[in-house]
Amino acid sequence: MTATTPGKLYLCATPIGNLDDITFRVLETLKNVDLIAAEDTRHSIKLLNHFEIKTPMTSYHEFNKIEKAEYLVGLMMAGTNVALITDAGTPGISDPGEELVKFCLEAGIEVTSLPGPAACITALTMSGLSTRRFCFEGFLPADKKERAVVLDRLKTETRTTVMYEAPHRLVKTLELLRPVLENRKIVFCKELTKKYEKRMAMTAEQALDFYRNNEPRGEYVLVVEGLDPKALVHARQAEWERMSVSEHVRMYMDQGMSKKEAMKKAAADRGIGKREIYQALLNEDK
Repeated sequence: MTATTPGKLYLCATPIGNLDDITFRVLETLKNVDLIAAEDTRHSIKLLNHFEIKTPMTSYHEFNKIEKAEYLVGLMMAGTNVALITDAGTPGISDPGEELVKFCLEAGIEVTSLPGPAACITALTMSGLSTRRFCFEGFLPADKKERAVVLDRLKTETRTTVMYEAPHRLVKTLELLRPVLENRKIVFCKELTKKYEKRMAMTAEQALDFYRNNEPRGEYVLVVEGLDPKALVHARQAEWERMSVSEHVRMYMDQGMSKKEAMKKAAADRGIGKREIYQALLNEDK
C-alpha cells in the first residue's frame, strides 16, 4: 500500500480593485486546485464567476482560523491541493492566512506564494516617500498597551512606515498619530487601482481638519514619512544631556552591559572620552 502524497498550499494574490491585475498563473491555479479557501465566499464568488472558475470554495477567516486550519491541513495531508485567497491582495498580510501557513509548514506541507497585487506595496511605490528602507505596521493594535508601544516606536522610526486603516477608525487613529508624528508627512491612498484612485499628502494635523469635515470612505493605506535621522540624533543627544553621567551609565548596565562597556557607550553618546566619564562618576560620588 503506497503512502498518499500530501497536497500543497497555494497563496494566490487577487486584485485589490482592478480585475485585470490578476495573473495568468493565479487563474490557472484557481482552476486546477481541488479547493479554494476564501476569506469571504460571498465576496470571492464574484471573482470566480467573472473568470468562469468552478472550483469548490470553503470559508477561512479570522473567526474560524484555528479549527479550519486544522481541517484544511488534514485535507492536504490526504492529498488535496488548496488555494488560499483573501477579499483582495496577497494572503498572509494582515489577515489569518499567516496562521494557515504556519500550520502547513509544521505539518511538512509545501507552501508556495503566487506574486500579485498587494495594497501596501502599491501605496508605498506611489507615495513619493523613501522606499529604500520601509516597514509594515498593518492596523494599529486594538489593545491599548500594545498600541502604546507601537506609537512610541513610531516617534523615532526613521524608515517609511506603511499602515492600514478602516474609514470608521481613521479620525481616531489620526488623533493618536498627531502628537507622535508632529509635522511628518502622511500619504493617504484609497481606491487603489480603481477608477477613482486617490493619493493625498498631509500632516496628521491637516488630515484631522480634512476628515473631520469630510467623512472618510473606503479602505485607507497610510504611508508615513520616517523621522529625519539627524532629528533623531539631536533628540537622543538632548535626552542624554538631561541625564547625569551616572544615570547614563546605569541605563546601559540595566540593559546587561558591564560597567566598563556602559562607560564606553555613554562616552560615545556624549562625544567625550572614557576618562571624562570616569572623572564625572568620581565627582558625582563625592
